[in-house]
Order: sequence, then C-alpha cells, then structure tokens
Amino acid sequence: MSSRRVGRGLGTLLLLLPLLLGLPPGAGPRVIVDRSVPDVCATCHIHATCHQTEGKSVCICNYGFVGNGRTHCQDKDECQIGASKICGNHTLCHNTHGSFYCVCLDGFRASNNNKTFIPNDGTNCTDIDECEQSGLCGRNARCVNTEGSYKCYCNDGYKLETGEHSFNPGGNTVSCKEIGCGSPPEMKHGYIVGNYSLLPGSAVHYECEEGFYSDKGKSSYCTANETWEPATLSCKGVDCGVPPSVLNAYPESVTGTTYGSEVTYNCVHGYVIASGNQTAVCSAKGQWDGADLVCKEIDCGKPLLIPHAEMIWDNTTTLQSRVYYQCKGGYYFNGEKNFSECTINQSWENIKYTCKEEELLSNVSIFNETCVKWQRKTGRLGEQETYTFHVQGQRWYQKEFFHEIIFNFTTYKQAPEVCFDLQPGTNYSINISMVALNFSLLIFMTTQITDPPFPDVQFVAVKGSAPLLRFRRVEDQNGPISLYQVIVLPLGSQSTFSCDSFVAATFFSNTTDTEGYVAAEFQAKDVADNMSIVLGDRHYYGKFYNAPLKLGEEYCVFLRIISEWNKVRTQSCTVWAQIKSLAPTLQYMFAVGLGSIAAVCLVLFLSFSAARSYLHHTVLSPPGAIACEAVHLSATMDVAQTGTTSSFLETENVSLL
Repeated sequence: MSSRRVGRGLGTLLLLLPLLLGLPPGAGPRVIVDRSVPDVCATCHIHATCHQTEGKSVCICNYGFVGNGRTHCQDKDECQIGASKICGNHTLCHNTHGSFYCVCLDGFRASNNNKTFIPNDGTNCTDIDECEQSGLCGRNARCVNTEGSYKCYCNDGYKLETGEHSFNPGGNTVSCKEIGCGSPPEMKHGYIVGNYSLLPGSAVHYECEEGFYSDKGKSSYCTANETWEPATLSCKGVDCGVPPSVLNAYPESVTGTTYGSEVTYNCVHGYVIASGNQTAVCSAKGQWDGADLVCKEIDCGKPLLIPHAEMIWDNTTTLQSRVYYQCKGGYYFNGEKNFSECTINQSWENIKYTCKEEELLSNVSIFNETCVKWQRKTGRLGEQETYTFHVQGQRWYQKEFFHEIIFNFTTYKQAPEVCFDLQPGTNYSINISMVALNFSLLIFMTTQITDPPFPDVQFVAVKGSAPLLRFRRVEDQNGPISLYQVIVLPLGSQSTFSCDSFVAATFFSNTTDTEGYVAAEFQAKDVADNMSIVLGDRHYYGKFYNAPLKLGEEYCVFLRIISEWNKVRTQSCTVWAQIKSLAPTLQYMFAVGLGSIAAVCLVLFLSFSAARSYLHHTVLSPPGAIACEAVHLSATMDVAQTGTTSSFLETENVSLL
C-alpha cells in the first residue's frame, strides 16, 4: 500500500474516532494545514488571470499584455506591425493600454460610419466623394474626385488666373476667369441676335426692341486685349406725334408722344361718355391706338309734371335747360322756386313746388319706403272717396329707365294707406288725385338700392398657371353699379368667405395670408364687355396692387360687384376662378435660362443644352386638381351654382415670383 493510501486511511480513522468514543462531532483532534506551500493564484500580476492547467494553477497575462504573468505583464503594441496590416488600407493605428483602435485617413470614412473601429467585424476605410458637396470648387469650375482627395478644373471657356491646369481650393479663394472678352455689353432697349464668340476678333450683333429703332451701327467687337469695343447701337423710341382729336372731348392728361405713352380723354362740359375707351396708347408702329371715345350730349328727357301747374318750356333737354311752372286758376304756389334745371346727372332737379287749394288731405306721410298714408277731411268722413294714383319713376344713372303706375283706389277709411310695387334705387313722383273734387297732391319718394345682380362670369379652374379673367358688364337693375373688385383668397378660405363682411384689404396688409386681399378695383364707368385682367401682373388697379401669386399655393378668386347710392352700399359676389399648384411661368423659366447661357456657355449649342438641363430640374409639375363649382355669394350668403368648369385657359407671360 502506498503512503498516499496510508495517509487517507489515517484521515478517515481520525474522523471516525469521536463517534467510536461517543464524542460529539467536531470534538476530534484538529487537522494541521501545511502553510509552507505558496498559493500560485494569489501571486498573479494585476494584468494577469489565474488558469488551471493539468491540475496546476498558472498565471497568464491578459489579452493585450505580454510577460510571465506573475512578476510582470506589460502592454503589447499591436500597431508595431503596421497600420495597413492590423487596420487595413488608408488607416492609422493608435495603441492604447492593453488594446488599440483604428481611424481612417483624411479623405476616407469607415464603412460602419464610426470615427474609430477595431477591424474584427470586416470594417474598412472607403474613399469619400468630396464632389458631392455643391459649390466646392466655386463658380465656373467643376470637381473631379480622386482617391482620398479631389481636384478642381475650370469649365470649358474659362481658365485659372495662375495658368495652372487644376487646383484644390483648400480654403483659399481661387477663381476661373472667362477666356476672351467675357459677356458682351448690354444695350438699353436692345438685345443680342444670332451666335457670337468670346474670342478676340469676334463680333456680337444687336437689334432694338419693339417700339424702338436705330439708324446707327448695330455691332460690337472683341479686341485683342480681350475687351469689347463700345457698341454704337442707340435705340430710340418711336414717336406717335400729336394725339388725335376726339369729337366733343379734350385730352385730360398726356404722358408723352413716344412708344408706350398714354393720352386720356374726357368729355367736354355738357357731354357724357356714351361708349369707347378713354385712353389711347402710342404703339410700336408709331400710331395712337384706342382713341375711340364717344361723347354724347346730356339729355334729361321730359320734365316731371306738377299737378295743377302749367309748364313754360322751350322743349330743350340739354344741360342747364329750364322748365318753369305756373299754378292754374284756383290754386296757389307753395314751394322754394318755380323752375327746374337739367343737371349734369341727366335728370331734372327735384323742386318742392306745389299748387294748393282748400286742404282736403292732411298728415300725408310715407312709411316702409313704398307706402303712403293720409287723413281725410273731417266733413267727408263716412263718404266713399275714389283716388287716382299716377306714379312715375326715373333713375339718373340709367337714362333709359322709366317706371309708370296708374290705378284708382276707393275707400271709406278715415286714415287710408296704399303701398306701391316700386323698383329699387329709383326717384318717384306720386300724384294723388281726388276724382270727384278735382284735387291733386304731388309727393316724392326714393327707394333704396338692393343687392346688385350676380355678375355673369365664365368660371375658370386651372392648375399650374395664372388665368386670364374677362369682365362682363352688369346691368343697373337694383341700383347704380359703382365698383368691380377682384378678390384673391387662399383656397381653404372659400367656404368661410362673406361678401358683405370682407374688408377691402390690400396685398400689403397684415391679414393677407389668412383672409386674402383685393387685387384690383375698377370704376363701373371704366369697365367694358370683354375687358380682361391677368392675376399677378404687378400693376396697380385703383389703389390695389395685383401682386404676383406664390408658387405651389392654391387660390380661389371672387368677383365682387358693389352698388353705392344715397349713403347705402350693397354688394354681390361670384366665384370666378380656382387656381391649383402654381408652377413657374414660361417667362420666368426663359429668364433663368438666358442668364445661364451668358454665364456658362462657349457656343450656342452648349448654351441651349445647359438651359434645357436647368429647366428640366427646376420646373415643378402641378399636382392634379379638381374643378370647383361656381358659387354666387350675396350679402345673405345665398349659394347657387352658376357655371361649369372651363377646360380652356388663355394665358399671358406673367411673372409669378
């Protein structure tokens, strides 16, 4: 038996001895541990770990350290074998205490998009395309990417001021200078025609704009010093001469006689405008266009009759003509004056002139605007009385209008009342006659105006452009038409728009974005059938600015008709147009393309290619839009369908910037 087995037997005996002797457990003899054998794990270095190998304890340095594991474990420099070997190409290796990390060189980025990495997951450094950054090389230059960097080259037709082939800005300002004479000189009222080169010896040719002419040379030359000779072209405006005369009218204002000048006519005293245009314009052909004003002499028509009075009149009805009145026998004059004059408003002035006899009617009064009541004479109460009513109505603003009512009225009442079916906005004279007693009484009343008729418009629904809107005159049925207003609203505000509460806000007011604005206002006398307006043409109409519409916005356009008379104002509104998804106009795109041609092209073919490429990337395609119904909005917000969507849109070149 080996000594190890003997030792184990003695140990077992020592454990069983207390039980044999009847002693409690643990009361046996103590085991003595030999402390002279050292604990290996307790001696491991701070950067080492104890491992069991074949029943023995061994100290091994941690990863990133080298040494015997007990007395020393020093940092291992992983980077000493080279950054390309441990981190990969285009990298830098950085050693740390017990480890390392990698970073990419300038011009490269890690494939995991982190600044640092350890290449244990396949991370590597890839080239950065610096040319993706817009404008990196500055104006008139292009960028070419290289491995870890980039280079800049001047565009065709340009060169570096230093004479070098390429450059890298690196924070320094480097400019590419145009080869040759550069951009040709601009010509006031002139434009360049045909092809031209920027090289010395080349020429550029000019022509005058419409309405201008030149009797001098029309070219400029690029000299050997790379400068343009001054152009001799001088464009002068055509002259239409003295404005033409218009029968019974005079030129109220003249802005000049050259192209684009205007002359405005007005009728002489005693005449009013019958038709035609008040303004003539000097055209490009040297002629005055639009001078077709027609003035007609004021005609007041027949004077109003006054009961029991004779007229002393020479039958003239022109301005300041007079008719005199004289009471018949048995009647006496009661009033301020005994004559009436034909006024500038083409109506006879109302005079308080009556011929009175024994008073048979008293307390005559008007109520509810169209009704009259009176008291009968006390001595005739209980008797039946028949009255004849002769009602005549006229309007100064509508000369052809004449309303007449004649009827009899019989009553026993002490205080009779009669109401008439009268037209709005009219001056009436009412002659009340007592048939049996040959007695008459003349009274006057004026009816107030009501909402004007809804304007008859052709509803337009468009997308991508501003529409051309055409006016149609509205008849003076319910009162004089005073103003026409064009109102532009955000499309979302259409359902809440109120014709009578909308404030006449200008484009520059603070509420434009939410409540819309009045884009134009026209006096009724200035509006003719088939007259048109283009939204956003930047002109003033009346005191309102027709502002350009914003790209991408959606609008609803209303036409409002306003009547004003006797300090009363009424209005009616109609939806006129719906505009969706505004896109840049042809004029806008052409202007941008022309600027690109002058800046970056050597020859016309390349210029057109660049402009077309620019337009292709900037034009916005309008989204689909649906047509809205034309809706009339009156002061009471009544809504009725009045028109259908028109698929035809007449356009003009209007800037929408």
